[in-house]
Amino acid sequence: MTSRHLPRPAISLVALVVVVALALLGPALTAHAAARVAVSGQPDAGSATTVRVSGSGFQSVPKAFGGVYVFFGWVSDPSGGSWAPSRGGVSGDTYRYVPDAETAQNAGYQRFVAFPRSSTEAEANGGTVAANGTWSTNLVIPGARFEAADGGTVDCTTVQCGIITIGAHGVRNANNETFTPVTFAGAGSGSGSGSGSGSGGGSGAGSAQDDAAGSGAGASGGGAGSGSGSGGGAVSGDTGSDDDAKDRPVKASLGVDQATAVVGRVLSFGAQGLEPGEQVSVTLDDGLLAVGPLVAGNHGEVAGLLELPSELRTGTHVLRLSGASSGTNIETEVTVTRDPAEVSAAEAAAEAAGAAGATGANGAGANGANGGDSWRPEEIAVGVAALLLLVVVLSSLVTALKRRADRRRAERDAAEQVVAEQDAGVQDAGEAAEGADGTDANRSGTDSDDSDGRSADRESADAGHASANEHTPANGQAAAHESAPADSAPAAEHAPAAVVETEPAATEPAAPRHAAPEPAPAEQPPTEPSPAHEPAPAEQEARA
Repeated sequence: MTSRHLPRPAISLVALVVVVALALLGPALTAHAAARVAVSGQPDAGSATTVRVSGSGFQSVPKAFGGVYVFFGWVSDPSGGSWAPSRGGVSGDTYRYVPDAETAQNAGYQRFVAFPRSSTEAEANGGTVAANGTWSTNLVIPGARFEAADGGTVDCTTVQCGIITIGAHGVRNANNETFTPVTFAGAGSGSGSGSGSGSGGGSGAGSAQDDAAGSGAGASGGGAGSGSGSGGGAVSGDTGSDDDAKDRPVKASLGVDQATAVVGRVLSFGAQGLEPGEQVSVTLDDGLLAVGPLVAGNHGEVAGLLELPSELRTGTHVLRLSGASSGTNIETEVTVTRDPAEVSAAEAAAEAAGAAGATGANGAGANGANGGDSWRPEEIAVGVAALLLLVVVLSSLVTALKRRADRRRAERDAAEQVVAEQDAGVQDAGEAAEGADGTDANRSGTDSDDSDGRSADRESADAGHASANEHTPANGQAAAHESAPADSAPAAEHAPAAVVETEPAATEPAAPRHAAPEPAPAEQPPTEPSPAHEPAPAEQEARA
């Protein structure tokens, strides 16, 4: 089997594709890795504050499912990134965030920034990710303390909190995962007077607008105070303590882990603010799915799991929790999605091709609507690479087809040549057989002629002898016998012998080995010898 090699033009095109792809996709990949978030405004530690959050360098996938979630919360590894879902991070373990309804009209604690022309774009409450990777939205920060979606409590005065961005609707995307630290105004000092130790840098008993517990607000000890006296750290004031804050009634809340809201998986949810030991039940879409009764803990908390069947439709569903003794009824919306692993590469390629066509068709109008968006380098690189790859594939296909046609033609010519040679051999054998038959026929004819000639000669000789006997005179023989004296009898007795010796003997030639059988001589009627031709007694004795 002969080895096949790509033609030189095809090798050149492949090399060109690799070079162009590396040259154009390199900056694009760097831009995705440099995704960052900027926060305008400083939140207040004791009250809800609305800030402006802007992102740049994010990956924008037109017509793709999902987008970017924007949360306020805490992560376990702010500088390392091991908290991220793409690296195995789980909500409630490596990161926590403020829960909110996943609808367009929620309380503002959670924002959904959709991909352009995505199937879930109607649910977005934070706009869309522009083609150049930028977006901007408003986010409400509840304060320095909040209850996380998994039911745990987060105190941002003791741990680092900030803005979290992850892939939306369960689609993990490392390019869009970021954490941006946020500091609170007045978090460095408490209200009131007193002394204490801490890591603060100010002197005196300063004042601050902090409605939270004094000891909690001054825990960081990093603020600047004004006044006289000594002390610069955590102080306690007349605004209450952590124990007083814990004794306040907490409004019941229900949260879900959106990352688990995938068909065929188990949805994780949690609730707070219930009566200790209270029985609760949880339903999805007016009883489509249900779990319970569940018993609330000593602090009025409850957590559970709800299995989502594979035939459940994707989209927005309502999850409701009902308390038996308190009569509490709370609900939240859940967006159920498909398993990202089930989305095939062919579908993704088709979506990318459709997005490229739609972008080209929209032209300048789309650029004006998006504020000057244009083709990005990675999109150009993908288009050029796809075009060159198509050329390589087509050229290779044409070459393969041509080689196959040439091979088939050569095989057909060889088969025809073999058939022609076989026909020629058969014809030569036939001619040789005919020649051999003619030679045998000639030889048989010659032998037959020779046999016929010898038979004719023999018949002629026999006829000659018979004629000679018939024409011999009888009186001559009688006279000879009568005139012979008696004393010459011995001589007469020897005469026939002499006659016999002088009589020519008729010899027959040897018949050929393969001579044809001689025809039987024609029967002649028997002739009675005449008395004149009867031999003398002496002659009879001599013959005897």
